[in-house]
Amino acid sequence: MRRVLIASAVALAVAVVPAGAQGRAATCAPGSTADACEKATDLFNYMMPQLGTALVGGSHTLGVGSTLGGFPRFALALRGNAVRGDLPDVSDMSVSVVGAAPRDNVATSSQFIGLPGIDFALGIWKGLPVGVSHMGGIDLIGSVTYVPDIENTDGSVSISPTDGSTKIGIGARVGILEQSLVVPGVSFSYLKRDVPTLDVAASATDADFALNDFSVKTTSWRLAAQKNLMLFQLGAGIGQDTYESAADVRVDVLGGAATTTMSQEQSLTRTTYFGSLGFNLFLAKIVAEVGQVSGGEVPMYNTFDEAADKSRLYGSLGIRISF
Repeated sequence: MRRVLIASAVALAVAVVPAGAQGRAATCAPGSTADACEKATDLFNYMMPQLGTALVGGSHTLGVGSTLGGFPRFALALRGNAVRGDLPDVSDMSVSVVGAAPRDNVATSSQFIGLPGIDFALGIWKGLPVGVSHMGGIDLIGSVTYVPDIENTDGSVSISPTDGSTKIGIGARVGILEQSLVVPGVSFSYLKRDVPTLDVAASATDADFALNDFSVKTTSWRLAAQKNLMLFQLGAGIGQDTYESAADVRVDVLGGAATTTMSQEQSLTRTTYFGSLGFNLFLAKIVAEVGQVSGGEVPMYNTFDEAADKSRLYGSLGIRISF
């Protein structure tokens, strides 16, 4: 788990530069900091979709696609999300200090990028009876995201939460059809969750990057279904995620001989599909999910080995208890 967290920290630090398809026009003024500025913008954009997916994952409550059945029923899940991502190789990235920024190709390496979290759900209303099921049930749902202080072994990347290491997300789930012995559960849910605000620092060849007040905010909706089958539980869903990020970026070139600062923002909407398999263990369930996210466009000034807005696989694994 610590290795995945360090990879996420590297991703956050690399994020000092924006994400998507190539073709972005130059936005930085020519001069000694132009190349560092363009690369910082691209790195920020490149990592945002991956971090957003690692934060959101698939289902809003791990393996739950039905309302719980009213108060006081609840579910609590400890989960880890991971996306099969690509990390730009910042440590070997060169920065030009002469004139306008050249267009370079930035090497990347495949890496799982993940975040741990907690899901919770509380039944509010069972809904109206319809045959052997109910419709219109309501659950309160939420999540807790945790990001610790992290520094990699050589000290070139560090990440420090500035307003606490945890962030609570809140939303709601409405039952289209409550699960029963003979029918599957179907529900629609909406959830807003964020990463704690961070300060991130990273070092590359001839340049040092700093992200201050770095935030990633997400909103998502899910249409999901669930059916228990004795020892097993099957689930599937579709949804849409919107990632919004912002940071104040500072780049020092040649040991501080030249400095540039900028404010970066990004908004991206992507479509997601997922399926889950759960194993019933009396009071607890072990649940694994796998999904794919795609869509959106992220223009880049430089090129990367892998496109920032390419379709990406993700997965979640965790344990859930419910009563």
